[in-house]
Amino acid sequence: MNHEYGYFEEDQIGRIGDIKLWRNLLVFILPQWRWIALAVILALGITASTLLLPRLVQLGMDRYIIDSSLGTDERIEGLARLGGIFLAVVLAGFVVNFFQVMVLEWTGQRIMHALRQHLFQHILQLNLSFFHRHSVGRLVTRLTNDIQNMYEMFTSVIVTLFNDGVKLAGILGILFWMNWRLALILSLTFPIMLVITVYFGRLSRDAFRRIRTHLAGINAYIQEIVSGISVIQIFLREKDAHGQFRQLNDRYYQSALYQIRIFGIFIPLIEVMSSASLALIIWYGGGEILREHMTLGVLTAFISYMRLFFQPLRELSQKYSIVQSAMASAERIFHLLETREMLPVPPEPLSPARVNGHIAFEGVEFEYEAGRPVLKDLSFEVQPGETLAVVGATGSGKTTLINLLERLYDPLEGSIRLDGTDLRRLDLRWLRDQIGLVMQDVFIVPGSIRENILLDRHMPEEELDRIVRLSQLSELVKNLPRGLDTKIGEGAMDFSAGQKQLLAFARVLARNPRILVLDEATANVDTETEMLIEQAIQAAMANRTSIVIAHRLSTIRRAQRILVMDHGRIVEQGTHEDLMARGGLYSHLQSLQNGDGRGGGLRLAASDSGEETV
Repeated sequence: MNHEYGYFEEDQIGRIGDIKLWRNLLVFILPQWRWIALAVILALGITASTLLLPRLVQLGMDRYIIDSSLGTDERIEGLARLGGIFLAVVLAGFVVNFFQVMVLEWTGQRIMHALRQHLFQHILQLNLSFFHRHSVGRLVTRLTNDIQNMYEMFTSVIVTLFNDGVKLAGILGILFWMNWRLALILSLTFPIMLVITVYFGRLSRDAFRRIRTHLAGINAYIQEIVSGISVIQIFLREKDAHGQFRQLNDRYYQSALYQIRIFGIFIPLIEVMSSASLALIIWYGGGEILREHMTLGVLTAFISYMRLFFQPLRELSQKYSIVQSAMASAERIFHLLETREMLPVPPEPLSPARVNGHIAFEGVEFEYEAGRPVLKDLSFEVQPGETLAVVGATGSGKTTLINLLERLYDPLEGSIRLDGTDLRRLDLRWLRDQIGLVMQDVFIVPGSIRENILLDRHMPEEELDRIVRLSQLSELVKNLPRGLDTKIGEGAMDFSAGQKQLLAFARVLARNPRILVLDEATANVDTETEMLIEQAIQAAMANRTSIVIAHRLSTIRRAQRILVMDHGRIVEQGTHEDLMARGGLYSHLQSLQNGDGRGGGLRLAASDSGEETV
């Protein structure tokens, strides 16, 4: 059992100096440059209001509290005036800060919305082989966690770092302007604080990377477990699943404790440096006051500015880690966006006005994994309006044949032609619109029955009623409380396997394709539902070229011709009666299905072609 479920986040930690990443990010940032500039201007306003407050306190102490040259009424009046200014500055800072948060959040959401839309659209265009190699958890993480990491950087870091940088520079300038000697003594602690901040920044960066890695593992594991919960319960694997989750959770817990220990040392150490700086200010500043070289207001302002100076330093390490995490996420996102595993598009794709439905496979060879061929020199034709059945043991290549016809893959050798035109020269959307596919597992879109049949198409109500009748859904729809507007799918009414099959036939009839493909459409349904499906099949096949993959004799005998496949090759073909009379592979398959047990079972039971991964 693969306890790690195939997915853990890469150990990338991001590179802030990666010019290529920033160039890619600018594509999404530049359209919002006006709002980002506004956020920067608002940040300057916040910094100005913050730096003005200690100066007002200094003026109040020196001019109106300590200075006794003014009368009592003048001093009280001056303090009241300064208090009003102080309150106005605080309110102004609040208003500016409110608008900056709103602008940042709105801008960040717009940037991430555009990036998420672009990434999802790109994923939809990738071919199936890409999805076979990449887990669902990995792709979900790209669209959720990685996007969120970048959002945090845009809203919480970039403008804030600019704001903190301006604040630090402003504080240093004010301190040297107020008393350059005291500012110079205070500067002696800066190199020590810089070394501490850089060192703990690296440690916290590694801690955040570990947390992100283990959290990604937990997310992927939970996704896999929930998807396969029925199998876990049937095979009594709850204890094993719980044990593996405990291991993943313990790793995450230990990495979180490691991060806590780092900040448990870093934050108090910064406080120690802040207290040491405060001691220096009191020692030297107090002496300057006693020598009457400095006022008490200046010393008080120094202490306030010093506290403001250390505040961004406490947060710098965490912000640095956020940027590192965001850059790692950006690297993974743009690596995915640079993936070009797509079916080649012809320079001038063809969309013929008329489709006869003539299909020809000519020397087709295909493999999912190198050295493990699934189809070998496959050649056959289906005439317009003909119904062809394809049978064979599991792994013989039946589903691969359908995947190639739908052009979910391109053959490695040979060609597949529709009315004499290679599929690779046709417009892909047009091609798939000409082929109606009914599979054993039917995907239900959360919504109404009407929406599931039409799939964003528009159709007159009388035509839709006719399709519902032909697909044998009339009785079901009539008994539902809201008819065609009844909600089905996730969080609503659920359909049985047979009802989903009937819904799939209604979809096909709504599209009215020229070619119909049935892939085990009557499997896993009861006898009564099978009778309804058989009637729906008759309606769907009328005047269409049809390819049927089935095991049930009732479905196969409807075909005008039967292809028998084994290990990627056609070994027999003909009508049901002809093939049964030959006593070959087809006859063996029918005997196995009927329970006659006349041999051949072991040889046909399995294949190493790898098709089970499709």
